[in-house]
Amino acid sequence: MLLKKRIPMKYVLGKIKVEIVLVLAYTILFEIFHHYFINLPVDIPIAIPTMIGTIISLLLAFKSNQAYDRWWEARIVWGAVVNDSRTLIRQVLTFYNDPDYSVEASEFKENFAKRQIAWCYSLGESLRKRDAIKPLEGLISEEEIKYIKNHQNVPNAILMLHARDLRAAKNEKKINMYQQVEIDNTLSRLCDEMGKCERIKNTIFPTTYSMYIRLTLCLFIFVLPFGLTSVLSWFAIPLITAIGAAFFLIERMAIHLQDPFENRPTDTPVTAIANTIEKNIKQMLNEYQSEFDILKEFELNDEPKKVEKDAYFVL
Repeated sequence: MLLKKRIPMKYVLGKIKVEIVLVLAYTILFEIFHHYFINLPVDIPIAIPTMIGTIISLLLAFKSNQAYDRWWEARIVWGAVVNDSRTLIRQVLTFYNDPDYSVEASEFKENFAKRQIAWCYSLGESLRKRDAIKPLEGLISEEEIKYIKNHQNVPNAILMLHARDLRAAKNEKKINMYQQVEIDNTLSRLCDEMGKCERIKNTIFPTTYSMYIRLTLCLFIFVLPFGLTSVLSWFAIPLITAIGAAFFLIERMAIHLQDPFENRPTDTPVTAIANTIEKNIKQMLNEYQSEFDILKEFELNDEPKKVEKDAYFVL
């Protein structure tokens, strides 16, 4: 995503190049016919295109607000994904009972964390209608990938793997019932956030509303030369083209914002957010592993001292 970078003007104008060419051609032809072929008074009071322009401004303002609300809701949902992902891994690392600092427990926590990283990437790719399996490579095992391929919804299948491991940990008494409930509540929130993203993705902005705006905008461009040609003559051509480009840009901006999961510069930066989640989770794992190694080494080094102390008292 390019949210923090300067978007090239070529990219911006490229989105409305067809509209600009059509408006420019129309105004040029209008001036040619008006001055050379149809030298008749065709003036229209400027108040008429002014009223039409005011109506278009209100319609575009409403559409832009609604589109931005959709974009902002998507960003809020992904902010919640960040928080709940951190919470999930923190709960797994701290709740899992491992007094012996076993390798199995360490692998369980590491696999759980990597699977959550994979969930974030797969959710973003699935919302963009891209391959959601590819980001899983190197994060989860081949056996789990085979399991996921049998499901149409990849992120939901990963949550099922989370729940399966959570149930196994409960059966092995590595976590108690209350801890299981807490972790399951976090999984439920992640599932809710996934559903909200899917709702935003699959809910289409009313097409009739866009159609009405486009028809009104075309009417405005059609009428505007009649109100300006007697005042500006040939100078009306660049002015009308600039006014039309401004309206079409606002309309296209609203269209882009209303679909925040289309892999465009104006989209919600789901990949960047997933990268942040990956960094945070890996840091949590590294800190846990460091503490694990320190405690294990401390116990191993401390055991001979206890034996030597006990032997001293025996003597």
